[in-house]
Amino acid sequence: MNNDPPDNGPARHWSARLKQALLREPADNEQLVKLLRSAQRNNLYDADALAMIEGVLQVDDLQVRDIMIPRSQVVMLEGDADPQILLRTVVESGHSRFPVIGESRDEIVGILLAKDLLLYAFQRTDGRFNVRDMLRPAVFIPESKRLNVLLKEFRSSRNHIAIVVDEYGGVAGMVTIEDVLEQIVGEIEDEHDVEEEDTIRKHSEVHYTVKALTPVEDFNEYFGTTHSDEEFDTIGGLVTHRIGHLPERGERVVIDNILFKVLRADNRRIHMLQLTLLPRPAEQPDTEISSTP
Repeated sequence: MNNDPPDNGPARHWSARLKQALLREPADNEQLVKLLRSAQRNNLYDADALAMIEGVLQVDDLQVRDIMIPRSQVVMLEGDADPQILLRTVVESGHSRFPVIGESRDEIVGILLAKDLLLYAFQRTDGRFNVRDMLRPAVFIPESKRLNVLLKEFRSSRNHIAIVVDEYGGVAGMVTIEDVLEQIVGEIEDEHDVEEEDTIRKHSEVHYTVKALTPVEDFNEYFGTTHSDEEFDTIGGLVTHRIGHLPERGERVVIDNILFKVLRADNRRIHMLQLTLLPRPAEQPDTEISSTP
């Protein structure tokens, strides 16, 4: 009579192999990732779980300089600007937190929350306005800070944004808690993103949000354009080609009478574009490129 326990198939054998391998303690993250990927290929868990595990391991290795928003792409507000200009910038950018500067972009005097500005602007009736009255203290961190340490600090301080400074004390960029979390869970959509089932979202008669993977054919049909889809299948591919390099967040290009602004991108491709339909003058170049956000 055979008293051996029943065989539960490949998953059981792989689970035992994984436990044995882990007992041998992989020498580094690279060996551990290879082991985890092998486990995923054997259906021990799904691809989404693997991506998150790899993201956690990556956060442990990355520094702030690897993911920060560069200084040139940070939307900053001037502390002595007219309130109407501040409101327009807040609405057009779609962000919720803004560094406020003094005499230069290296002088960060505080952080403005959009909700504070909007409440203040609608509730004040005496005509007096000073944006510095509603600023939150700015947190400054070095470029070399590791992301896992920064995430702990964000959680403990309940702060969501930090100003990144270089070794000379100048402003190098900005990082948010969302930037860190996206390294683990992938892109986090916000109110300016397009729903999963949509590729194009209309915000007004001239403003749109478009997924970069939108087929050129669908884009042409929606906007009445005539871009060729023989060389590029997606609108993101067309924009990347016109810019001439893999663009970063905030870069812009005008194609025909449409201003494209990169809303989201990583080191592999564009994810999301903001479109503004421009009036077509009598004489206008086909393409104009700018890196100014």
